[in-house]
Amino acid sequence: MGPAGVEGLCPSSRGRQLAGVVFLGVGLWAWSEKGVLSDLTKVTRMHGIDPVVLVLMVGVVMFTLGFAGCVGALRENICLLNFFCSTIVLIFFLELAVAVLAFLFQDWVRDRFREFFESNIRSYRDDIDLQNLIDSLQKANQCCGAYGPEDWDLNVYFNCSGASYSREKCGVPFSCCVPDPAQKVVNTQCGYDVRTQLKSKWDESIFTKGCIQALESWLPRNIYIVAGVFIAISLLQIFGIFLARTLISDIEAVKAGHHF
Repeated sequence: MGPAGVEGLCPSSRGRQLAGVVFLGVGLWAWSEKGVLSDLTKVTRMHGIDPVVLVLMVGVVMFTLGFAGCVGALRENICLLNFFCSTIVLIFFLELAVAVLAFLFQDWVRDRFREFFESNIRSYRDDIDLQNLIDSLQKANQCCGAYGPEDWDLNVYFNCSGASYSREKCGVPFSCCVPDPAQKVVNTQCGYDVRTQLKSKWDESIFTKGCIQALESWLPRNIYIVAGVFIAISLLQIFGIFLARTLISDIEAVKAGHHF
């Protein structure tokens, strides 16, 4: 009964299960290091996004799909196979819808991304994983803030207002600094007081381009890579749907007494 379907679907589902376990393990370890497991209210108190939540969500989805696909194939359970197939179809159409809407409503997407980025700037010092994510984004794209260094006024530590007593007042994170090839050790204080200088001199020491502008210029340069990744993921999903539907058809045919 459809041995090729079982042999094809189960190994790929086991791969999803294994990847899901890895994501879950990494996410739970990160939470334990931050003390979240002993106080889950820390997640709700955070104003920005915790990257670990995304890792855990991906882990749960991948493990669940892997379990449903493999167990459904081995046990010839049509209910689990239908769940596996329907979920993959749903994810596929969600990805497609997001891509189409992002293309059609670019201004709306840009505004939502700006709000998202600014929200996480406010929470920059609240979570170490979020801090590392923003630093990586700014360093990789050589940018600072959503639309520029002034966006760091949204953060209580970097705000230039007279009410702030932070040592980082009127500064920016070190990830905004233009790297000095002569320095072998990262200077985490390079952004201190930089915004007290004349604005015309900022580009001598920090990146002045916003990250939204940087990402907008990055996408056209790498459109073929992005398209290739999207097509590869889509083909894998379509292949999984095909295997699941083939196996379901074989099981239903055998149950109906029609042997192939």
